[in-house]
Amino acid sequence: MGSRIRIIMGSQSDLETVDEAIKVLKEFKEPFEARVLSAHRTPKDLIAYIRSAENSGAKVFIAAAGGAAALAGVVAAHTCLPVIGIPIETKSLKGLDSLLSTVQMPPGIPVATMGIGKAGAKNAALCALSILGASDVRLRSRIAVFRKSNAAKIRKIRLKV
Repeated sequence: MGSRIRIIMGSQSDLETVDEAIKVLKEFKEPFEARVLSAHRTPKDLIAYIRSAENSGAKVFIAAAGGAAALAGVVAAHTCLPVIGIPIETKSLKGLDSLLSTVQMPPGIPVATMGIGKAGAKNAALCALSILGASDVRLRSRIAVFRKSNAAKIRKIRLKV
């Protein structure tokens, strides 16, 4: 059985953002697979990969793209598994184009869309882990510990004003 989380990015330059998701998955020791496949430039390869991933144990897809950002929607159109979109920040519109392209899906083809950029990538990984945690008690417990640790860090902050 393959990795339960599959990350697809539209171009190699998206890796700078997607790396935040990868760090989270590594921290949780959750196996994943990451690929570069384009909704526009390699559509047949993308569809073949989605089918292959479904047949080898994928449970959640994370799709990161900038600009026209059709990737998450195309993935969602070809699978009934959850798809989480990461809008990549762009130079021209600061990622607003990516966000709108990812979030504005037609009824019946849902994409869970995170925020633009690196924070969105981190949240995409955490969302994917939470989806898996719905049926994995050990993973859900590790997520709870992670959240408690984050809360403890905030409580320790003492401002000197």
